[in-house]
Amino acid sequence: MMKITEVVAALIWQGEQFMICQRPAHKARGLLWEFVGGKVEPGETKPAALIRECEEELAIVVDVGEIFMEVTHEYPDLTVHLTLFHASVAEGEPQMLEHNDIRWITPAEIPEYDFCPADVEILEEIAKRYDKR
Repeated sequence: MMKITEVVAALIWQGEQFMICQRPAHKARGLLWEFVGGKVEPGETKPAALIRECEEELAIVVDVGEIFMEVTHEYPDLTVHLTLFHASVAEGEPQMLEHNDIRWITPAEIPEYDFCPADVEILEEIAKRYDKR
């Protein structure tokens, strides 16, 4: 049985739009879109990991809120348990320190982007709850 990697991510809203980030081309699942976040380090809480990842990847400080959703997904190379938190930008403007691109999209625009497979179930839930069409 493959070890499960704990991963955290942020659902950050700006009005009617939420933030998505495009993975760098050279990384696994390169150029696919995802939520900002990353692996939880040993001894780290999930909220602390999310705060650290947002600082490292976007140079922002986030306030971490409630859990939006959790999913487990098996990729060929690893199994992830993803915890997506509601979060808001407390300080800073998002910068592309790690990602190829950053966008703010509405739930209606989700089908226009190719996301990491682990995010698909989450995106369906976002569309169901927030798509105002």
